[in-house]
Amino acid sequence: MLKHHEKLEKNSILLLIFIVLAISVGGLIEIVPLFRVETTIEPVKGVRPYTPLELAGQNVYVREGCYNCHSQQIRPLRDEVERYGHYSLAAESMYDHPFQWGSKRTGPDLARVGGKYSDDWHVQHMHRPQDLVPESIMPPYPHLAERGANLDDIGQDMKALRMVGVPYTDEMIEFASRDAYAQAADESDYHDGLAERYGKVTMRNFDGQNHTTELDALIAYLQVLGTMAELQDYEAPSVQGEDK
Repeated sequence: MLKHHEKLEKNSILLLIFIVLAISVGGLIEIVPLFRVETTIEPVKGVRPYTPLELAGQNVYVREGCYNCHSQQIRPLRDEVERYGHYSLAAESMYDHPFQWGSKRTGPDLARVGGKYSDDWHVQHMHRPQDLVPESIMPPYPHLAERGANLDDIGQDMKALRMVGVPYTDEMIEFASRDAYAQAADESDYHDGLAERYGKVTMRNFDGQNHTTELDALIAYLQVLGTMAELQDYEAPSVQGEDK
């Protein structure tokens, strides 16, 4: 075996060929399963694609770089579970493109922030974070309440996401803009259609203004994070660090 290894070390062309083969095999082993999400991710009851308004909110979240300070991945460690809640399941991110796991936290993890705070809290937090969390170094985002949400073209985003596996139907895409405005309204004739297409959806005026803003969309997105999966039906293994 050592003699063969010596041949590789002395023959640069042969060494290069074996390096390429090793990288190719390793790459295929890692990449191929990603194209078979249905076999690599255990389905969890309740997880659905984002509604058009929530998707618009995710676009704002990504555009503003929120992922630089806030991860959306609770590790299966006792201290993380006690602070943030049930650890993240792979299925909860299966429709995220790009996913927002992150590896650094300047601020808290947001994987289960949905329902933790009221809409008014989020509105105030975006206008001036230090009023609610004095030690926060987060900058204010008052401009989100002044900009109208870009909802007329949200159907095009949904078409693109369908190409990479998100199960948006033709009907969802056709009524995307209408559904987005309906979700941000306290009362709408289209609430029933929205619920039929997406199931459990929070529908209300999120920022309290008379028109649908980027802040509406962002809060709708934040309020759904971690709320889809019916975790009581999921038999999870023991969390790392628990006493046996």
